[in-house]
Amino acid sequence: MKKLFSLITVLAITASALLAQEAKVIETEFKVFGNCGMCKTRIEKAMKIDEVKYAKWNKNTKMLKVAFESSVTADSLHKRVAEVGHDTEKFKAEDDVYAALPKCCLYRDNAKTH
Repeated sequence: MKKLFSLITVLAITASALLAQEAKVIETEFKVFGNCGMCKTRIEKAMKIDEVKYAKWNKNTKMLKVAFESSVTADSLHKRVAEVGHDTEKFKAEDDVYAALPKCCLYRDNAKTH
């Protein structure tokens, strides 16, 4: 009976220690190029993963504010945005992915926002 009680105590302490080690939330912002509301939707949708707690892109400033768990990296978020056709400060979207964006979203040649 003592062994069982000891085992339960050890398991309870371990479980509470694991729960206390929740992933730290990091906040950052970085430049993401785009032009319009469709860009905003696409960029923010790329951030819809469990580890991202908040993502908001401002079309005027071109800044994406993100709050995310430390289990992912800022670089991985830059890559996610580039994969859907939007250049960031660190990663450039593949040319064929960029070219497939709607005409109003082609920010490289059309820096004008609307």
